[in-house]
Amino acid sequence: MAAKKPNLKSLKKIKMLLLDIDGVLTDGRILWIDGTGWTAMYSVLDGFGIRRMMKAGIQVGFISGGSFTSHKERAKILKIEHAYFGDENKIVPYEKIKSDTGFKDEEFAFIGDELFDIAILEKVGFAATVPHAVQAVKKHADYITKAPGGFGAAREVIEMILAAQGKA
Repeated sequence: MAAKKPNLKSLKKIKMLLLDIDGVLTDGRILWIDGTGWTAMYSVLDGFGIRRMMKAGIQVGFISGGSFTSHKERAKILKIEHAYFGDENKIVPYEKIKSDTGFKDEEFAFIGDELFDIAILEKVGFAATVPHAVQAVKKHADYITKAPGGFGAAREVIEMILAAQGKA
């Protein structure tokens, strides 16, 4: 299912990109390491893109149903101020971030891939997902990335937003 072509006007309004982690910043797989516990792998492409976006003055936040130590460390390394973990009811942290920042729905972009991401995808100005997302999520996306989650999907959307705002 092909998503609609991104609306350049909506991308120009984005002041904050919110990201799911499992399936978006990772490929959705987790691994067990004795002595460490559950962990995930992240793409440096996405990490560098997140830093570029923040340097360009666009905020980035994480809203994840998972609460792995690796997720929290990733947020810390990238200096993500708004990072929420461990609750599948993602609309609660979304509303908190909205309240804290004063941004309107249309000023947010969100990338999610699972059913509990739909509530946010329906609200934001720009909704994106990854190719391996469940079909119900794809129906709510303005854009489906070419890159899979964990392999530059976030970077793809970041570059689109930066280009639309003349910050590429």
